Amino acid sequence: MRPRSCLVSSSFLLCSTLLLSTTVARAQDSAGAPVVSAAPPSDSPEGPVASAPSAEQPEQPAPSPAAQEPAPVSAAPAPAALSRARPNIDTFVTAYGELLFGYHNYGLNQNRTGGAQRDSRLEFDTTRFVLEMKGALPDYGLEVEVEVEFEHGGTGTAMELEYEEFGEFDQELDKGGEILVEELYISKKLGDHAALAVGRFYVAVGTLSEFSRPTDYLGTLRDEAETGIIPNTWDEMGLRLRYKYPWGLRLTGQLVNGLDSTGFSSQLWAVGGHQRRFEVQRATDMALVFRADVTHFDGFIFGVSAYHGDTTRNRPKADLVKSCEEANDREVAPCGYVSAPLTLLDVHLSVSKGPWSAKGMVMYGHLKNAELVSQRNARLSNLLGVMRTPVSDNALAAWGELGYDIASVVGLSNSHHLFPFVRYDYVDTQFKPRAELYDNPRFRRTVYTVGVAYNLLNTVYAKLDFGHRRMGSNAFRPENTLRLATGFNY
Repeated sequence: MRPRSCLVSSSFLLCSTLLLSTTVARAQDSAGAPVVSAAPPSDSPEGPVASAPSAEQPEQPAPSPAAQEPAPVSAAPAPAALSRARPNIDTFVTAYGELLFGYHNYGLNQNRTGGAQRDSRLEFDTTRFVLEMKGALPDYGLEVEVEVEFEHGGTGTAMELEYEEFGEFDQELDKGGEILVEELYISKKLGDHAALAVGRFYVAVGTLSEFSRPTDYLGTLRDEAETGIIPNTWDEMGLRLRYKYPWGLRLTGQLVNGLDSTGFSSQLWAVGGHQRRFEVQRATDMALVFRADVTHFDGFIFGVSAYHGDTTRNRPKADLVKSCEEANDREVAPCGYVSAPLTLLDVHLSVSKGPWSAKGMVMYGHLKNAELVSQRNARLSNLLGVMRTPVSDNALAAWGELGYDIASVVGLSNSHHLFPFVRYDYVDTQFKPRAELYDNPRFRRTVYTVGVAYNLLNTVYAKLDFGHRRMGSNAFRPENTLRLATGFNY
């Protein structure tokens, strides 16, 4: 009969061996390595080492082989979360950057009598760097897109001289520019032709919502007409539904937050209404957007778009409310808000056919109750950082450019493109104003531009152009600009 101490010791070692074998098997299985038992090989002459027998106890015979080797232990299955296959994710990264060098023969203050003074100055600018990332789950019809823009080299505290505010200095947190999340949305395919998106995306009006990269247009700058009455590459938050008919019609509908009318002004109309001054965007007043583009004809895209949304309830304070005799002081606007909806209509065209390249757009805008908006804006605080100048009831913008690729004519290969071009911009931010508002010719501007645009494989580009700007009256001095732009797009 085996002594009790020997039995206890052997049992302890056997249990320890079993536990160690199971632990190693689980660790190696989760790491993807083959399972190796911790027990000694079957041909080993020694089994588990037992404690030495005491002097008072006779030496016992060696245990049988069956007692030496524990029964094989099967590896425990990996948790379900670890064994689940990773989904197939398609990822894409694109980017573009712009550098601008400009010469101007006029001073900064364009609001002087007779226009800007004569001057000779240079300006260099790291215009923007934009990084775009996409991730798609094709098996589920899901796509995520993020676009981040770094404007004018960075952020910080800077002073701005606002001549439209009588030469006042403004201190703003935008030294060198801004860092902006311009797009951040999730899109879900609905069948073969439709997609629904939620998040931040470009408002589907004008040409810049579709053609904003530097290789999409020929000039050194985006068109002055469109950016003179609405925000540049205008983005908002909301819902977007797209439908593409197979025979060549693309429809877009959007429901987004509206603009803030405190930023409307004489010179830039609705540009300052883009809600960028506060952390949270107000969406009490929403806007509807509709766009239709015909893509049936190879190399031609043309269509229309419309925007309509109120602007008074997105102001920082409830300061455009209706007055009434029996007002309830427990309500912010007991008699409701003054309605000041903004409406935009445009027709647009894009051509890329053979050596020809052309783009164009005409946009009309109308602001209801512009007089009431102007009266209230005139009493806004200086700290809000807005113009506080009268805003017109209507605005009009039109632009077009035409270029012809002469790369093959001058002996360059198909990898190169060389476009001499002409461009025309017209913008009037006081188009047919109300009788009480002076129709200032200063805000009726026409720009004639000639230049040449080169790109290599639509990736690296360089542009040179000369622009001549005239105001709505010969009493204002014309302004000339020579610009060189270069950068990349991939």
